[in-house]
Amino acid sequence: MKSQEIRNQFLEFFKSKSHQIVPSAPMVIKDDPTLMFTNAGMNQFKEYFLGNTVPKYTRVTDTQKCLRVSGKHNDLEEVGMDTYHHTMFEMLGNWSFGDYFKEEAINWAWELLTDVFKINKENLYISVFEGSEEDGLGLDTEALEIWKKIISEDRIIYGDKKDNFWEMGDQGPCGPCSEIHIDIRSEADKAKQPGRELVNEDHPQVVEIWNLVFMQYNRKADGSLEELPAKHIDTGMGFERLCMVLQGKQSNYDTDVFTPLISEIEKITNTPYGTSEKSDIAIRVIADHVRAVAFSIADGQLPSNTGAGYVIRRILRRAIRYGFTFLDTKEPFIYKLISTLSKQMGEAFPELVSQKKLIENVIREEEQSFLHTLDQGLVRLENIIAETGGKKVSGKKAFELYDTFGFPIDLTALILRERGFDLDEKEFEAELKQQKDRSRAATQITAGDWHELNPVAEEAFIGYDALEADVQLARYRKVETKKQGEVYQLVLTRTPFYPEGGGQVGDKGYLEEADGNKISIFDTKKENNLIVHFAKNLPKNPQGSLMAVVSKTQREATAANHSATHLLHQALRYVLGTHVEQKGSLVKSDYLRFDFSHFSKLSKEELEQVEEFVNKRIAERIALNEQRNIAFQEALDQGAIALFGEKYGESVRAIGFGESMELCGGTHVMNTGDIWHFKITSETAVASGIRRIEAITGDAVRDYFAEQTQVLEQIKNELKNANDPVKAVSGLQEENSALKKQVEALLKDKAKNLKTEFKAEIEEINGVNFLAKMVDLDAGGLKDLAYQLGDEKDNLFLLFGTEQNGKALLSCYISKNLVKKKDLNAGQIVRELGKYIQGGGGGQPFFATAGGKNPAGLNEALQKAKSYIE
Repeated sequence: MKSQEIRNQFLEFFKSKSHQIVPSAPMVIKDDPTLMFTNAGMNQFKEYFLGNTVPKYTRVTDTQKCLRVSGKHNDLEEVGMDTYHHTMFEMLGNWSFGDYFKEEAINWAWELLTDVFKINKENLYISVFEGSEEDGLGLDTEALEIWKKIISEDRIIYGDKKDNFWEMGDQGPCGPCSEIHIDIRSEADKAKQPGRELVNEDHPQVVEIWNLVFMQYNRKADGSLEELPAKHIDTGMGFERLCMVLQGKQSNYDTDVFTPLISEIEKITNTPYGTSEKSDIAIRVIADHVRAVAFSIADGQLPSNTGAGYVIRRILRRAIRYGFTFLDTKEPFIYKLISTLSKQMGEAFPELVSQKKLIENVIREEEQSFLHTLDQGLVRLENIIAETGGKKVSGKKAFELYDTFGFPIDLTALILRERGFDLDEKEFEAELKQQKDRSRAATQITAGDWHELNPVAEEAFIGYDALEADVQLARYRKVETKKQGEVYQLVLTRTPFYPEGGGQVGDKGYLEEADGNKISIFDTKKENNLIVHFAKNLPKNPQGSLMAVVSKTQREATAANHSATHLLHQALRYVLGTHVEQKGSLVKSDYLRFDFSHFSKLSKEELEQVEEFVNKRIAERIALNEQRNIAFQEALDQGAIALFGEKYGESVRAIGFGESMELCGGTHVMNTGDIWHFKITSETAVASGIRRIEAITGDAVRDYFAEQTQVLEQIKNELKNANDPVKAVSGLQEENSALKKQVEALLKDKAKNLKTEFKAEIEEINGVNFLAKMVDLDAGGLKDLAYQLGDEKDNLFLLFGTEQNGKALLSCYISKNLVKKKDLNAGQIVRELGKYIQGGGGGQPFFATAGGKNPAGLNEALQKAKSYIE
């Protein structure tokens, strides 16, 4: 059975049990501060389990794309080493929100596996929760009794809290679970050892395929448990493992989920799979990681140096490094796999098809960049080796190479072993631990339990229509962070405060009590469908009435910038073409940032056209056309633009200004005239195929023009009040150019004189013409002088030193015949001498340079040069 059929059959089975099939949520999470990525199927339904939202359907089923590479669920370093761990994977699931419970969940799971998928019952084992003394919980007898009617008791295993009690985090909904495990070993192996002894022992052929979670408790901040008001079912089955079982394979990588990718890697790298353990691991790593990276980019998360983007970059670099080290790939190639991946999975996940070109461009550029980093790292590693006394390399220096330059530590260790060196791993691990501790401390959050006072209104956000409202506290809790200290998170019964989302920052303002006391709100965010207001203190009377007041100045400026991003999007599609798609945005009160797909830098003329287009729409004073709660498909039919990576419900909000129409939950001006004016301040590259425009509107534009006028006046003053400052600056440029030519001529004359002088100073040592000298020339002058002397003198070894702007520079020239005859290498020599000037460098065997920050060491470096030929 093909993987596509397996996926469809699972969904259709639960559809026949009155479940609504829902699409996968984006893998990159945007409104849950506790998670970067969707790491389980239940993530998109978290708000239902928490009771923050009433679900439209009480029974749903889906296949959810997941990523496990950070935090509690971290499989990254195991991926590739075995045959069943993955970074990106699909989780098949069925869910009940306060509807059916253990009886139905267990019986349907058994029916699907044994009756529909025809899995041999004799190969299945079941685990049930044995209880937890610390939580005051006993054996899950309810689940046990149901299973005993289905399977013999000798196939039921009692699991502890670690294996059979599922929790989404340190706090929140949780409950006991029953796992279904399968033994796919040969009959001979089964006869040697019972499968039940290998359950949860990380055996590659005795694996868990389905986890049935019975969500019935809530974990409080103090660790205690309380019963949930409604009981839920949350199941998750690994799609890749199920395919392995149903396709009769012993490895996930042998299923048709991975074989097309593996075949393509074999072809591109000319490395057959199944012949070498090291190359097999590398091929598995690449086949797995390209999926994780491609799906993340399709969901709008580009590789970067922070947050979720850093995780994606790390995954991709791990794949590149395995190819570089074990498949001898020195050129980008992983991007070529996207065509195969999009054909294979595009039917289930159409974003891979529509975003294919972007994904390829981003991965190719990342590959080029990291391969260059690896080359640079190899040079720096050579410097470290050269500076090492003995055979043990400093773990601190290896950590700097890893942390600052991104050079993989295992590659460092491999190269050192090949060169006969050892790495001080304890010192490296100590440095790494310090960094992790600093990072963990900076982001550590301690949250108390919610104190619930009043229910939250079903339509809690009223900020589209009002900036002030009479409200009450619905719930609050105290949170402590390293960055902000002690703060309070407040949820109101209803609120005019817009929570951060869709690129727009959260509102600021205050809450006013009846006695006039004001509580400043410094940020507003959304967490699991709750609008959370951040304050430094609580109302004196938490039960009393409050007036919620949004900062009108900030809201209006932010709304103007948000509406401007819509007009900018329209302008870019008009000027550049409809291939332009929004890839990210940041909307603040003082400026806006807009990322979009485009293949080249915008010309000055194109930027002017974009600005003119937006400002024309502003001048036309187009009224806002807002459609709330319009059907998603109806909005698309009207021409609304939906963004990839966003999660849309069945009904959406559409924002229109004339022909511009987008799905958007942000705040906007009532009329484009309220934007006043639009000015682009920069246009740059973010990644291959992704450009970024930053711009300002309204008062920020007024301030910009005032500042530019002031700068112009200062320039005119410096030019002695020139009536035509442009002409005056041109005159200065011409004069500067003429002076530069004079300086160059003088330097050439100086070099000629130095050449004559230095020729007389060259001494012969062991058949080598040698000169080491301090010279008052810049880098270009040194190189020119060295080559001139080399043309006139055979068997020449030169080392020049100079100080420029407080920095030291060494230049080494060696005649090409000496390079071969005496086995001399200018690049290696300057790397070794660079330590005297606290720097490094490199180059070709016959000419190389080194720079450093210690000019005082130049003389010692020059003196050491003679030792290479004596």
